[in-house]
This record gives sequence, C-alpha cells and structure tokens, in this order.
Amino acid sequence: MIDKENMKHALVVGGTGMLQEVSLWLVRNGYHVSIIARNRERMEHLIEKAESESQITPLLVNYHNDHALQEIVKKTIKENGKIDVVLTWIHSNAKKALPIIMHEVANRSSKWELFHILGSSSNIDKIRRTVKPPENCLYYQIQLGFIIEGNHSRWLTHQEISNGVIGAICTKQNVYTVGQLEPWEQRP
Repeated sequence: MIDKENMKHALVVGGTGMLQEVSLWLVRNGYHVSIIARNRERMEHLIEKAESESQITPLLVNYHNDHALQEIVKKTIKENGKIDVVLTWIHSNAKKALPIIMHEVANRSSKWELFHILGSSSNIDKIRRTVKPPENCLYYQIQLGFIIEGNHSRWLTHQEISNGVIGAICTKQNVYTVGQLEPWEQRP
C-alpha cells in the first residue's frame, strides 16, 4: 500500500496531452500526481500506462470554470495532501485559472514550486511581472519553441516537450527554453 502522507504531491494541468510523459515520470519518481484534464478517455489511457494507478488522481474539470477549478484543487489537497510541485500549461484566455491554483496551493502548502509552461510567442518578462507568485512559491518558466531541421522548421513533438519539461524540473533554471526561439522568422 502506498503511503500518501510521506509522498510528494504534484499537480499537473494538461497532464494527459503533451505533458502525459511528464505525469508518468512523476509517478515513476515517487510522486502522487493529481492531473487536471477535460478528456476522460485520455485520462483513462494515461492511467492504464502508469506503473501505479493508485498514485494518480484524475481531476476531470475544465479550468475555464473558475468555481469548479477552485473546488477540485481544494479537494485534491484535502484528500492527497499539500502540493509540492505544480506544472501548468494553461491557455491565455483562462485568465483566472493560474491565480486560482496559486492561491489554493499557497494557502495549504509551505514551500512549493510552480513550473509555468508558455508558448513560443509568450512575452516571458511581462508574464513574470504579472504572475506575482506567493512568497512560499519558487516560480520557473518553461518556454516552448521549435526545431529547425535542414531547410525547414517544425513545432516540438509531445515527447520533446515532455523531455524538456523534465529537464526544467531537474535543473530548476528560472527560464528554461525547449527547442529554440530564434531566428523567429524561421518558426513554422
């Protein structure tokens, strides 16, 4: 039986899509992983691939629904313990999602880490000024770029994104770029 009280707890937003391998890596590294996602089938597929299904808590919610998001984050903290690590891939049109998550985690955790995953065109300096993480939060940005191969460029694959996010978790750099951002005119 798994002892949740002595296990680190991670919250992953978008953990069944491009961050699926990150979710599974966290499980393999001893975390209990609460995963926010909308698609039940993709969640079930991820759980089937996990070495330990009991280390995953599916949180089926649309993070655009502020009240539902707040309640489900509160619930997973109550059931699975304080959150140590948060990984978020949140679309920019869900303006309240990240502040809601930060508020709930900060109020129920001591020191914790937030890995904020951002697209290639994101202004990371502006975002850093507007996010305002709580004092008990170590804030990291991960910016996703593209790959140039010969005479053409392409977006990153889910595996490349996952590998990059895992690299960012391991190195804890303030800003970690996956792929490349320059030359900008060569992006796909």
